[in-house]
Amino acid sequence: MPEAVQYFAENKDFNEVREIQKRILAAYEQDFSKHAPHEIVPRIRMIWNTIPSQLAKENKKFIYGMVREGARAKDYEKAIMWLSDCGLVHKVSRVNGAGIPLKAYEDLKAFKLFVVDIGLLGCMAGLRQSTLLDGNDLFTEFKGALTEQYVCQQLKTLEDLGLNYYTNDRNSCEVDFIVDTGEQIVPVEVKAEVNLKAKSLKTYQERFEPKISVRTSMADFKKENWLVNIPLYAIGQLKSIVK
Repeated sequence: MPEAVQYFAENKDFNEVREIQKRILAAYEQDFSKHAPHEIVPRIRMIWNTIPSQLAKENKKFIYGMVREGARAKDYEKAIMWLSDCGLVHKVSRVNGAGIPLKAYEDLKAFKLFVVDIGLLGCMAGLRQSTLLDGNDLFTEFKGALTEQYVCQQLKTLEDLGLNYYTNDRNSCEVDFIVDTGEQIVPVEVKAEVNLKAKSLKTYQERFEPKISVRTSMADFKKENWLVNIPLYAIGQLKSIVK
Protein backbone atom coordinates (compact mmCIF):
# COMPACT_ATOMS: atom_id res chain seq x y z
CA MET A 1 0.00 0.00 0.00
CA PRO A 2 1.53 3.35 -1.04
CA GLU A 3 0.76 5.23 2.20
CA ALA A 4 2.37 2.55 4.38
CA VAL A 5 5.44 2.33 2.15
CA GLN A 6 5.87 6.11 1.96
CA TYR A 7 5.54 6.51 5.72
CA PHE A 8 8.14 3.84 6.41
CA ALA A 9 10.53 5.32 3.84
CA GLU A 10 10.31 8.68 5.58
CA ASN A 11 10.09 7.63 9.24
CA LYS A 12 11.29 4.00 9.58
CA ASP A 13 8.53 3.36 12.12
CA PHE A 14 7.09 -0.16 11.90
CA ASN A 15 4.46 0.49 14.57
CA GLU A 16 2.87 3.38 12.70
CA VAL A 17 2.98 1.39 9.46
CA ARG A 18 0.95 -1.32 11.17
CA GLU A 19 -1.57 1.30 12.33
CA ILE A 20 -1.90 2.54 8.72
CA GLN A 21 -2.50 -1.03 7.57
CA LYS A 22 -5.16 -1.51 10.26
CA ARG A 23 -6.92 1.66 9.10
CA ILE A 24 -6.91 0.44 5.50
CA LEU A 25 -8.38 -2.92 6.54
CA ALA A 26 -11.03 -1.17 8.65
CA ALA A 27 -11.96 0.99 5.63
CA TYR A 28 -12.33 -2.15 3.50
CA GLU A 29 -14.66 -3.67 6.11
CA GLN A 30 -16.76 -0.50 6.06
CA ASP A 31 -16.92 -0.67 2.27
CA PHE A 32 -18.39 -4.17 2.50
CA SER A 33 -21.44 -2.73 4.25
CA LYS A 34 -21.64 0.41 2.10
CA HIS A 35 -21.28 -1.03 -1.37
CA ALA A 36 -21.98 -4.77 -1.37
CA PRO A 37 -25.50 -6.22 -1.60
CA HIS A 38 -26.80 -6.40 1.96
CA GLU A 39 -27.58 -10.11 1.86
CA ILE A 40 -23.99 -11.17 1.07
CA VAL A 41 -22.09 -8.83 3.43
CA PRO A 42 -21.73 -11.45 6.23
CA ARG A 43 -20.40 -13.97 3.70
CA ILE A 44 -17.94 -11.44 2.27
CA ARG A 45 -16.57 -10.88 5.78
CA MET A 46 -16.30 -14.61 6.41
CA ILE A 47 -14.41 -15.18 3.14
CA TRP A 48 -12.14 -12.19 3.76
CA ASN A 49 -11.25 -13.24 7.31
CA THR A 50 -10.46 -16.83 6.37
CA ILE A 51 -7.87 -16.01 3.68
CA PRO A 52 -4.79 -16.00 5.99
CA SER A 53 -5.67 -19.42 7.41
CA GLN A 54 -6.45 -20.78 3.94
CA LEU A 55 -3.02 -19.71 2.66
CA ALA A 56 -1.25 -21.09 5.73
CA LYS A 57 -2.58 -24.60 5.15
CA GLU A 58 -1.07 -27.04 2.70
CA ASN A 59 -4.35 -27.04 0.79
CA LYS A 60 -4.27 -27.46 -2.95
CA LYS A 61 -7.37 -25.26 -3.23
CA PHE A 62 -9.74 -22.96 -1.32
CA ILE A 63 -11.74 -25.01 1.19
CA TYR A 64 -15.29 -23.79 1.82
CA GLY A 65 -15.49 -25.92 4.95
CA MET A 66 -12.85 -23.67 6.55
CA VAL A 67 -15.20 -20.71 6.15
CA ARG A 68 -18.10 -22.44 7.84
CA GLU A 69 -18.88 -26.05 8.57
CA GLY A 70 -21.08 -27.45 5.84
CA ALA A 71 -20.52 -24.44 3.58
CA ARG A 72 -21.12 -24.99 -0.13
CA ALA A 73 -19.70 -23.21 -3.16
CA LYS A 74 -23.06 -21.85 -4.33
CA ASP A 75 -23.52 -20.07 -0.97
CA TYR A 76 -20.31 -18.07 -1.32
CA GLU A 77 -19.77 -17.62 -5.07
CA LYS A 78 -21.29 -14.10 -5.13
CA ALA A 79 -19.20 -13.01 -2.15
CA ILE A 80 -15.97 -14.18 -3.78
CA MET A 81 -16.96 -12.57 -7.09
CA TRP A 82 -17.64 -9.25 -5.32
CA LEU A 83 -14.23 -9.28 -3.61
CA SER A 84 -12.53 -10.17 -6.89
CA ASP A 85 -14.40 -7.56 -8.96
CA CYS A 86 -13.45 -4.89 -6.41
CA GLY A 87 -9.77 -5.84 -6.72
CA LEU A 88 -9.45 -6.89 -3.08
CA VAL A 89 -8.54 -10.51 -3.84
CA HIS A 90 -6.75 -12.36 -6.62
CA LYS A 91 -8.52 -15.58 -7.60
CA VAL A 92 -6.03 -18.04 -9.11
CA SER A 93 -7.65 -21.13 -10.64
CA ARG A 94 -6.18 -24.59 -11.02
CA VAL A 95 -5.25 -25.97 -14.44
CA ASN A 96 -4.87 -29.62 -15.37
CA GLY A 97 -3.02 -29.14 -18.65
CA ALA A 98 -0.33 -27.03 -20.24
CA GLY A 99 -1.64 -25.90 -23.63
CA ILE A 100 -2.20 -22.44 -25.08
CA PRO A 101 -4.47 -20.74 -24.16
CA LEU A 102 -4.13 -21.85 -20.55
CA LYS A 103 -7.70 -20.77 -19.75
CA ALA A 104 -8.94 -23.69 -21.82
CA TYR A 105 -7.55 -26.03 -19.15
CA GLU A 106 -8.95 -24.26 -16.06
CA ASP A 107 -10.76 -26.19 -13.37
CA LEU A 108 -13.05 -23.43 -12.11
CA LYS A 109 -14.10 -25.45 -9.06
CA ALA A 110 -10.55 -25.41 -7.66
CA PHE A 111 -8.83 -22.12 -6.90
CA LYS A 112 -6.73 -20.20 -4.39
CA LEU A 113 -7.46 -16.72 -3.03
CA PHE A 114 -4.74 -14.16 -2.39
CA VAL A 115 -5.28 -10.67 -0.99
CA VAL A 116 -4.26 -7.54 -2.87
CA ASP A 117 -1.19 -6.69 -0.74
CA ILE A 118 1.39 -8.66 1.23
CA GLY A 119 1.58 -6.03 3.98
CA LEU A 120 -2.16 -6.26 4.54
CA LEU A 121 -1.92 -10.07 4.69
CA GLY A 122 0.70 -9.79 7.42
CA CYS A 123 -1.54 -7.36 9.32
CA MET A 124 -4.61 -9.62 8.94
CA ALA A 125 -2.58 -12.50 10.35
CA GLY A 126 -1.24 -10.43 13.26
CA LEU A 127 2.34 -11.10 12.19
CA ARG A 128 4.86 -9.23 14.34
CA GLN A 129 7.71 -7.25 12.78
CA SER A 130 10.29 -9.09 14.91
CA THR A 131 9.16 -12.41 13.43
CA LEU A 132 9.59 -11.06 9.92
CA LEU A 133 12.98 -9.47 10.58
CA ASP A 134 14.60 -11.92 12.97
CA GLY A 135 12.87 -15.17 12.10
CA ASN A 136 11.31 -17.75 14.38
CA ASP A 137 11.40 -21.55 14.46
CA LEU A 138 7.58 -21.53 14.36
CA PHE A 139 7.46 -19.17 11.38
CA THR A 140 7.69 -21.77 8.63
CA GLU A 141 4.36 -22.61 6.99
CA PHE A 142 3.13 -19.01 6.89
CA LYS A 143 6.48 -17.81 5.56
CA GLY A 144 5.77 -19.88 2.47
CA ALA A 145 2.28 -18.37 2.24
CA LEU A 146 3.68 -14.83 2.43
CA THR A 147 6.19 -15.63 -0.30
CA GLU A 148 3.49 -17.01 -2.59
CA GLN A 149 1.40 -13.90 -1.89
CA TYR A 150 4.35 -11.67 -2.88
CA VAL A 151 5.01 -13.57 -6.11
CA CYS A 152 1.31 -13.57 -7.00
CA GLN A 153 0.91 -9.81 -6.64
CA GLN A 154 4.13 -9.16 -8.57
CA LEU A 155 3.01 -11.35 -11.46
CA LYS A 156 -0.46 -9.78 -11.42
CA THR A 157 1.11 -6.41 -12.27
CA LEU A 158 2.40 -7.76 -15.61
CA GLU A 159 0.21 -7.05 -18.62
CA ASP A 160 -1.22 -9.80 -20.80
CA LEU A 161 -0.11 -12.56 -18.44
CA GLY A 162 -2.40 -15.46 -17.56
CA LEU A 163 -1.87 -16.81 -14.04
CA ASN A 164 -2.95 -20.20 -12.68
CA TYR A 165 -1.55 -23.03 -10.59
CA TYR A 166 -1.21 -26.74 -11.30
CA THR A 167 -1.95 -29.96 -9.45
CA ASN A 168 -2.24 -33.41 -10.95
CA ASP A 169 -5.37 -35.49 -10.40
CA ARG A 170 -3.87 -37.28 -7.37
CA ASN A 171 -2.64 -34.01 -5.78
CA SER A 172 0.83 -35.56 -5.56
CA CYS A 173 2.37 -32.84 -7.73
CA GLU A 174 1.75 -29.10 -7.28
CA VAL A 175 3.39 -26.18 -9.05
CA ASP A 176 2.71 -22.85 -7.33
CA PHE A 177 2.03 -20.83 -10.49
CA ILE A 178 1.63 -21.56 -14.19
CA VAL A 179 2.12 -18.51 -16.39
CA ASP A 180 0.72 -18.04 -19.88
CA THR A 181 2.75 -15.35 -21.69
CA GLY A 182 0.70 -15.77 -24.86
CA GLU A 183 3.68 -17.43 -26.54
CA GLN A 184 4.60 -20.12 -24.03
CA ILE A 185 3.54 -21.76 -20.79
CA VAL A 186 6.00 -21.29 -17.91
CA PRO A 187 5.76 -23.19 -14.60
CA VAL A 188 6.96 -21.18 -11.57
CA GLU A 189 7.99 -22.82 -8.30
CA VAL A 190 8.19 -20.48 -5.26
CA LYS A 191 10.74 -21.01 -2.49
CA ALA A 192 10.85 -18.88 0.67
CA GLU A 193 14.48 -19.81 1.44
CA VAL A 194 17.56 -20.88 -0.48
CA ASN A 195 16.45 -24.54 -0.43
CA LEU A 196 16.36 -25.23 -4.15
CA LYS A 197 14.82 -28.71 -4.25
CA ALA A 198 11.90 -28.64 -6.67
CA LYS A 199 10.56 -32.18 -7.04
CA SER A 200 7.12 -31.15 -8.32
CA LEU A 201 8.65 -28.79 -10.86
CA LYS A 202 10.82 -31.59 -12.22
CA THR A 203 7.78 -33.89 -12.44
CA TYR A 204 5.86 -31.19 -14.34
CA GLN A 205 8.85 -30.63 -16.65
CA GLU A 206 9.10 -34.33 -17.48
CA ARG A 207 5.38 -34.58 -18.24
CA PHE A 208 4.72 -31.41 -20.25
CA GLU A 209 8.25 -30.48 -21.46
CA PRO A 210 7.93 -26.65 -21.35
CA LYS A 211 10.76 -24.76 -23.04
CA ILE A 212 11.75 -23.27 -19.71
CA SER A 213 10.84 -23.75 -16.06
CA VAL A 214 11.33 -21.11 -13.37
CA ARG A 215 12.17 -21.37 -9.71
CA THR A 216 12.12 -18.15 -7.69
CA SER A 217 13.93 -18.08 -4.36
CA MET A 218 16.39 -16.22 -2.13
CA ALA A 219 19.24 -17.63 -4.23
CA ASP A 220 20.98 -15.67 -6.99
CA PHE A 221 20.15 -15.82 -10.68
CA LYS A 222 21.21 -19.14 -12.18
CA LYS A 223 20.45 -20.97 -15.43
CA GLU A 224 20.92 -24.70 -15.82
CA ASN A 225 19.54 -26.48 -18.88
CA TRP A 226 15.72 -26.44 -18.55
CA LEU A 227 15.64 -24.55 -15.25
CA VAL A 228 16.20 -20.86 -14.43
CA ASN A 229 16.40 -19.56 -10.85
CA ILE A 230 15.14 -15.98 -10.59
CA PRO A 231 15.75 -14.12 -7.29
CA LEU A 232 12.50 -13.21 -5.57
CA TYR A 233 13.22 -9.49 -5.92
CA ALA A 234 13.43 -9.88 -9.72
CA ILE A 235 10.33 -12.02 -10.35
CA GLY A 236 8.63 -8.99 -11.90
CA GLN A 237 11.08 -9.37 -14.80
CA LEU A 238 9.87 -12.87 -15.60
CA LYS A 239 8.51 -12.07 -19.07
CA SER A 240 11.75 -10.53 -20.32
CA ILE A 241 13.87 -13.29 -18.73
CA VAL A 242 11.96 -16.20 -20.28
CA LYS A 243 12.12 -14.54 -23.70
